[in-house]
Amino acid sequence: MNRLTCFKAYDIRGKLGEELNNDIAYRIGRAYGQFLKNGSEGEKSVVVGGDVRLTSEELKLSLSDGLMDAGINVLDIGLSGTEEIYFATFHLSVDGGVEVTASHNPMDYNGMKLVREGAKPISGDTGLRDIQILAENNKFSDVQKKGTYKKIDILSDYTDHLMKYITFNNIKPLKLVINSGNGAAGHVIDSLEQRFKSLRIPLDIVKVHHEEDGNFPNGIPNPLLPECREDTTKAVLEHKADMGVAFDGDFDRCFLFDENGDFIEGYYIVGLLAEAFLQKDQGSKIIHDPRLSWNTIDVVNKVGGIPIMSKTGHAFIKERMRLEDAVYGGEMSAHHYFRDFAYCDSGMIPWLLVSELMSKKNKKLSEMVEARIKAYPSSGEINCKLEDPEASIAKIKALYEKDALLIDTTDGLSIEYSDWRFNLRSSNTEPVVRLNVESRGNITLMKDKTRTIMDSLRN
Repeated sequence: MNRLTCFKAYDIRGKLGEELNNDIAYRIGRAYGQFLKNGSEGEKSVVVGGDVRLTSEELKLSLSDGLMDAGINVLDIGLSGTEEIYFATFHLSVDGGVEVTASHNPMDYNGMKLVREGAKPISGDTGLRDIQILAENNKFSDVQKKGTYKKIDILSDYTDHLMKYITFNNIKPLKLVINSGNGAAGHVIDSLEQRFKSLRIPLDIVKVHHEEDGNFPNGIPNPLLPECREDTTKAVLEHKADMGVAFDGDFDRCFLFDENGDFIEGYYIVGLLAEAFLQKDQGSKIIHDPRLSWNTIDVVNKVGGIPIMSKTGHAFIKERMRLEDAVYGGEMSAHHYFRDFAYCDSGMIPWLLVSELMSKKNKKLSEMVEARIKAYPSSGEINCKLEDPEASIAKIKALYEKDALLIDTTDGLSIEYSDWRFNLRSSNTEPVVRLNVESRGNITLMKDKTRTIMDSLRN
């Protein structure tokens, strides 16, 4: 049996060639199709799409061949972001969806994100391992009738859905710089822009890196890296824009810049979006991750919502949101989840909501986050490579647990004191621990504690 190393904890991702190629894509299609059918009668349909990478189209067609040979009808939505697959899956009430993407990985990578009916995630403990075993064995059930293939267009319906998140009359004139990251998100931005014009919504869009180009001439779209932010910052300043928006490679995450071109950490955007939803849906539940949490909890409590902590990771957040029927969930990594979007993450909905919030408050984006950053200064996520991550976390626990007010192990180790807290967790995929520290209004304390913990980890 040939082991397939492209299967990860939450999705499929691998280096092009041995780890992922057209043959493996075909086998994944066959395996996913067989997994979906699992002895059940009746026709089943799956939507497929692909990002702007040069290999996405051929991998998508090989995947589609595998699905059809498994007896699955394929609906191809063409060039798309992951959230368009989520949308198509729940909007069309089909049995599953696959987006061919490697998001922000290097040029020589590609991958796939899989969902089942209702855009529910398929990850390691909800079917991905079963699909992996079928694909590795490469022995598939005989099929009576091959599936069909059809190209479809869902862009207009998807745009209709996005527009439901804002109240048009609330929007005041704003100029937005939108960096589509080598064009992956360009078609959606064009569609929204047309809708703004037809409805006379005064959002003026300045487009950066808008054209589709899988050669990534402007670098890998990953605004978490400081070197990938310069073009957005420059355009915001040059055009005197009110906000900058940049996406990752499959635009299920968006990153915001204020009117000074300054990058805003995703943690503080979670608080903004929680407030935006709670103004419309009072008393609702908001899901957040444990890495940085005090600002979110404070905002949610002040606006009359109910904050609920979940383990980090999209599969865990989506599951908890469904369980709690939460209106919104946010992670500091710039993943934002929405109940009305089948509890899935979207990179398009956040900037629309923030545009409306800026209009309603009549405040600049910097003004909206400035007080929150001062109230809860944070370190941002710091990665540290270590020989034995678990032993290192145990050492930190022994050093810091004595006077702690709270110790939580929902996700890694969270320890809280009256005026500062930290979360330390190990990576699923590499020998790395990730540290986040925050304080109550004391940036010097936050920096000192960050430095002290990092020194302890390294020694």
